Amino acid sequence: MKIGELAAATGLATSAIRFYEQSGLLPPAQRAANGYRSYPPEAVERLRFIQVAQALGFSLDSLRAGLVDRGELSPDEMHEGMLQRLDARLGEIDHMLLTLKAQRKDLLTVRERLQATWAAGACLDPASVELTPVAPAPVASPGRRVTRAPAPASTPARRAQRR
Repeated sequence: MKIGELAAATGLATSAIRFYEQSGLLPPAQRAANGYRSYPPEAVERLRFIQVAQALGFSLDSLRAGLVDRGELSPDEMHEGMLQRLDARLGEIDHMLLTLKAQRKDLLTVRERLQATWAAGACLDPASVELTPVAPAPVASPGRRVTRAPAPASTPARRAQRR
């Protein structure tokens, strides 16, 4: 199939298809006698896989690593690797959610304190602002799935420790 047909089948621009080919995400196309690229039917599935993975937040580097490994692994190893990458991405998202929740809470607190200090005719001392700590993001170990980080406890005793 020609690049235009592949673009129509996947909804991608021809420039995106050429980019994926140049970056190693899509195997190089065969060239017809006239120089046109000719892609096998499997290219549609590969490009759809790339589209889904990107929509789920996977980087092109992580996709490239996963696609390169495919030829060297058994189906069971390939499946386990995919599950590990999915679990790692879930861990990243969980960490982002915790970070965003903490930032939202801190922003609301700072907003309230700003309004109160301004109402009193003063300025907020930045040194008095306490931010909610967030645990570091989990790191995937080779051969192990990432466990999702629990939400940090926020108790009065813990807040007192931070002061």
